[in-house]
Amino acid sequence: MVTELKISTAAGVFDAIVSGPPEGRPVLLLHGFPQTGAVWREQIEALAAHGYRAVAPDQRGYSPGARPRRPEDYRMGLLVDDVVAITEELGWSAFDLVGHDWGGAVAWWTAHAHPGRVRTLTVVSTPHPGALATTLRTDQDQRARSRYMIDWRDTPATEERMLAHDAQELHGFYAGKVPQDSAEAYVRRLSRPGALTAALNWYRAGRPDSAIGVIDLPTLYVWSTEDSAFGPAAARETGQWVKGPYRFETLQGVSHWIPEEAPETLSRLVLEQLRTHGEASTEPQRTPQGSSTP
Repeated sequence: MVTELKISTAAGVFDAIVSGPPEGRPVLLLHGFPQTGAVWREQIEALAAHGYRAVAPDQRGYSPGARPRRPEDYRMGLLVDDVVAITEELGWSAFDLVGHDWGGAVAWWTAHAHPGRVRTLTVVSTPHPGALATTLRTDQDQRARSRYMIDWRDTPATEERMLAHDAQELHGFYAGKVPQDSAEAYVRRLSRPGALTAALNWYRAGRPDSAIGVIDLPTLYVWSTEDSAFGPAAARETGQWVKGPYRFETLQGVSHWIPEEAPETLSRLVLEQLRTHGEASTEPQRTPQGSSTP
């Protein structure tokens, strides 16, 4: 059973959903824009069924109790600090980390900053930030895909446009790939006063304070061929930024919304990652890049 949880930290109170035995191996799952921790419901249920303790918080700005007003309060370092604070409040000295979209970016940075805390890393859709930076310089396709990140920094024009006509543009992001009831729930949450501005402040916070390096952890990266935000160049480049055991899975014909469009496939891949890199297991050799899951 998935239940609700409130996690109090110095930065505020984070809403979360949780399932699995309290003594189970801990897994933290981070959502992106424009969604909430509920995006992980099916993965949480699958993890709990296999004895894991899975928690998915609504991140900074998405939780009403942790919603600062200033864009600079959404800097990457603070988002990483939230992950540490949440897991410390949960009593987790080490944990497996999963992230999608912006949650994937936070996951990459957390793994870089706190490798001793993160047991394994699974990132869905979002390439390594270094790989994305490289392809933004070298790949015209990725530059075109990422142009929206610059456009969304305008305020309040962006919020007004997205919420106009009963949030028609916001509804359109899910493109029929997200279950209707889930899409409606996300829109209701982001239509509340201040919520969409807080979510967009992630784009307005500015560049990270430092550079990110190579990740030396067991890493699974899941990318899909119909992702409108992240193209194949950045996906392929990501393997150059991981020196730990690395697995790259490509989902054919799936859009950016992998957790809800391909929930069973993603749950299987996450479980395989956790089983492969259990506490007592030896680490296998890197899986060749470009492996494909039908």
